[in-house]
Amino acid sequence: MVTATSPEQKVKIGQTKLLINNEWVESVSGKRFETINPTTGEVICDVAEADAADVDKAVKAAKRAFEGGEWRNMSATRRGELLYKLADLIEQNIDELARLETLDNGKTLKDAYGDLHLVLRCYRYYAGWADKVHGKTIPINGPYLCYTRHEPVGVVGQIIPWNFPLLMQAWKLSPALATGNVVVMKTAEQTPLSALRVGELIVEAGFPPGVVNILSGYGPTAGAAIARHMDVDKLAFTGSTEVGHLVMEAAARSNLKRVTLELGGKSPNIVFADADMDAAIEGAHKSLFFNQGQCCNAGSRLFVEEKCYDEFVAKSVEKAKNRLVGDPFDSKTQQGPQVDRDQFDRVMNYIEAGMREGANMMCGGHRVGDRGYFIEPTVFANVTNDMTIAQEEIFGPVMSIIKFKDIEEAIHLANTTMYGLAAGVWTKDITKAHRVANSVRAGTVWVNCYHVFDAAAPFGGFKQSGMGRELGEYCLEHYTEVKTVTVQL
Repeated sequence: MVTATSPEQKVKIGQTKLLINNEWVESVSGKRFETINPTTGEVICDVAEADAADVDKAVKAAKRAFEGGEWRNMSATRRGELLYKLADLIEQNIDELARLETLDNGKTLKDAYGDLHLVLRCYRYYAGWADKVHGKTIPINGPYLCYTRHEPVGVVGQIIPWNFPLLMQAWKLSPALATGNVVVMKTAEQTPLSALRVGELIVEAGFPPGVVNILSGYGPTAGAAIARHMDVDKLAFTGSTEVGHLVMEAAARSNLKRVTLELGGKSPNIVFADADMDAAIEGAHKSLFFNQGQCCNAGSRLFVEEKCYDEFVAKSVEKAKNRLVGDPFDSKTQQGPQVDRDQFDRVMNYIEAGMREGANMMCGGHRVGDRGYFIEPTVFANVTNDMTIAQEEIFGPVMSIIKFKDIEEAIHLANTTMYGLAAGVWTKDITKAHRVANSVRAGTVWVNCYHVFDAAAPFGGFKQSGMGRELGEYCLEHYTEVKTVTVQL
């Protein structure tokens, strides 16, 4: 079902330049690129396009800020206060930011608000950590005082994706800043606007010049320049596994900068016949179709026990058919457009592959409307685990339902993938739930729920879904160096 597209929503456009050293500047080349409204396919505005020269300027500004010591040597309490102030400013501008996110990304306005509440939680969580990162006193042999210090790594390069622009910005910035690092961040070329608006709020909050630098640009130019820069001490990247390989190679070939990667996923979501079936069907629906299916941790390999398979498929198809697709500013809309034409074409190609390889398309599979990048919620049944749609990350509203016989087969099938980002299990049997959670090789396992996130809970992947962890106390380890100091007494 499709909702009528409402009249064009008025959204304020903020900065479109690059933020370097607390100044808004045009790119060295003078180039700009267009950012597109995925709801209409029309140009919103153009944005300054960073490349290697701009990256170098930003890194130099960050390095000066770090070596000058104003941020690194600032009291941890004061750093935390600035992060709290930034969170307060974001909250004061939440309506503007949500609308800007919906305009540039295409996610529903309701989901944009949901993201922003997690954004606020993230900044405030790490603001609270700023004065709680400390070392230990170690009782070594002899007349010595031995202690450790946890010091900032230095200049941190951060590259964020387009599916959750504001949230990924918060996940990256907040732990880096709380621990005294300085940042050069590249936003996704598809969605630069909301991150730039937060850049304005960072300056307004009073962060010193050079501490946060935000560049809009493309991966092969600006992103690659950050990855290979000799004065970037640590790199944090969220994106595809394919690009993750390139990022890690560039880091190794340059200065062996420390790298954390949050990459792709093809997450198994396992439903047993003894589950609360209505809850499992609703949870599986949301785990896949949320954010137009554009989630790295989406439950995109849906394994359903054969005893309840037919019932599950029938009810899941009915839910998909009734999902409201349309104008993301409309409060009734449940699904907006894919982020751009490239992503639209990619998803449609996977739908064609599913049909070509013999899966049964039970609903969907077509474009919605005659403008923008909308795709019908699509459900495939009788999928086998070796099909393309069961193995490759689609990043769109395409559900693949695979049948299994017993727990041993479910665990085996779940682990038959190069990914290991997340997983779900639905059952009333707590022993069965723990067995699956212990056996599936994934960084996060949700039991009788899905897409539950909190700033305190670490998130990251096994295998080719990445290395390192975002969020929680574990994340802080990636942004600090441990120094041992030994003093003779």
